Amino acid sequence: MTRQALPYGSWPSPITAASLVEHAVSLGQVEVDGDRVYWLEGRPSEGGRQVVVRSAAGEDSRDAIGEGWSARTTVHEYGGGAYAVSGDIVFFSHFPDQRLYRADPGREPRPLTPEPPAPMAYRYADARVSPDGRELVCVRERHVDGVVVNDIVLVNAVDGGEPTELVAGADFFSAPRFSTDGRRLAWLCWCHPHMPWDGTELWVAEFAEDGLAGAERVAGGPDESISQPRWSPDGVLHWVSDRTGWWNLYAEDGDRAAPLAPLDAEFTGPDWVFGQSTYGFLADGRILVTWWQRALANLGVLDRRSGRLDRWDLPFTAVGSLRPYRDGAVAVVASATDEPAAVVFDDEGNVTETLRRSRPATVDAGYISAARPIEFSTEGGQTAHALWYEPVNKDADAPPDARPPLIVMSHGGPTASASPALNLATQYWTTRGFAVVDVNYGGSTGYGREYRERLKGQWGIVDVDDCVDAARHLASEGLVDGTQLAIRGGSAGGYTTLCALTFRDDFSVGASYFGVADAEALATDTHKFESRYLDGLIGPYPEAKELYRERSPIHYAERLSAPIVVFQGLEDKVVPPSQAEVMVEAMRARGLPFAYVAFEGEQHGFRKAESIVRSIEAELWFYGRILGFHPADRIEPVPGENLP
Repeated sequence: MTRQALPYGSWPSPITAASLVEHAVSLGQVEVDGDRVYWLEGRPSEGGRQVVVRSAAGEDSRDAIGEGWSARTTVHEYGGGAYAVSGDIVFFSHFPDQRLYRADPGREPRPLTPEPPAPMAYRYADARVSPDGRELVCVRERHVDGVVVNDIVLVNAVDGGEPTELVAGADFFSAPRFSTDGRRLAWLCWCHPHMPWDGTELWVAEFAEDGLAGAERVAGGPDESISQPRWSPDGVLHWVSDRTGWWNLYAEDGDRAAPLAPLDAEFTGPDWVFGQSTYGFLADGRILVTWWQRALANLGVLDRRSGRLDRWDLPFTAVGSLRPYRDGAVAVVASATDEPAAVVFDDEGNVTETLRRSRPATVDAGYISAARPIEFSTEGGQTAHALWYEPVNKDADAPPDARPPLIVMSHGGPTASASPALNLATQYWTTRGFAVVDVNYGGSTGYGREYRERLKGQWGIVDVDDCVDAARHLASEGLVDGTQLAIRGGSAGGYTTLCALTFRDDFSVGASYFGVADAEALATDTHKFESRYLDGLIGPYPEAKELYRERSPIHYAERLSAPIVVFQGLEDKVVPPSQAEVMVEAMRARGLPFAYVAFEGEQHGFRKAESIVRSIEAELWFYGRILGFHPADRIEPVPGENLP
């Protein structure tokens, strides 16, 4: 095809909105039992259903739960750890009612936990099967009369029945793990106002006839984040701690606990969801590990006796749900040029089998913009981080002397991070002639605790500064058009977007996906897991009520500097629709250009194919109206008001 000179934003692209979800699945939570490998597939084409899939030697992969079943838990609202396995048996939390079920091969799943007093009132997550296969230990969350109570319970894995409470008293629990012989149990707990990446405690107790005995705190506290406790085959408890300022791996060793491989690197990520897995034990006693430096993942093997860490030479920059398998490993991996796939490694780190790709077809390299980590100066003489994508399309050229518009992406969390893995949702923009910078602003994970704590008391300040400074840096380098800057984000990233458009005047347009507009409302009207999150990000409520008001775009709509398109799920319990609706009314009252697109049946994060397609097409259409270009795509116009 002859290359065409076309305005930025108008480039025709083979990456359509529909192609983002056609034949596409999300991949997560890998589990291994003997020669069997299981993983979780999120299928937008099936209304976002979460399906446990099984693969075994000599067999084609197949669904381990039947049509109509969905393995998804809503504990902490974000879920994770939705299933566990024992041989051919799958135990899972079914999304519509949140009860625990047992699925035996060839049989319809049957419930193990009682019917709750109200739909979804009792929820279960992070289950593990006892060594004898007769019991499950898991986190339970009960919603009764407006009160939410979390604990750890034991469930009969054969006959079911009323769960037995094992541990209670803390605000939150996670990661209950049986020792290899089944005689001890380890778990994590924490209390408000801490989040699990702030301060958690690791406890261990013995099993007794009437429950647990001799409970003892092993590690952790208000200023130490513990993650992923698990037992080695020889019965030694391991965990990840950030006591040095970096999440490193530790092992139980009397009163002494030192990092097994001390590095300025992160051996885990923030526990937003249950069931992270970034290390595991090989049969020869070595530990399979993944770790991150400057947002890029590494994978290798650690000799816990000598402390030697051997990195496998791999092309992947993202690794998740790592599990030992045979003499090697299985994991979900991706790179800057490859979408996620579940793959098997041998004992030298060679990929021997690809179990499942997130989509069957690959994109021509001529349309791929690979992520490049960059650093830039930000406020206070500090340095911040981002991933930079230049516009790439082998069929199009830009007009001479033109510079591309820039989309600044602000990730959610805000305690999360932008991934360098190939994401077609990013390539959707770069193939149309947009430059993209995905900002890992201060507060992001992957750069140590000190960087993570830059956001303490500074949410709505540091994140906005870093997004603005990333855009200014790229404009000053002559890489983008400084007069055509967009900012977009979801959830906490939506808050950063709204703050940037309200309190700063650097951007021409923005898109908020279920974004926080009223910090005070979020502090008083959200789910239990995050109900005290803002104590650390802004300040204790209600003592800091005025500060909450100062940081809330909703109260300063008259300062809005640019048009906004707002997307919202109408069943969102994390950021209720009322926040979007109040912001929309404020824009309407001021006569500002805006569009509001709401989706029935969507929660916090869109999972249905039609919602994903409509939202990104609507965003492109809106940008075209505001920035003055005509998309090559045929898009149904968005109902907006006061548009040019």
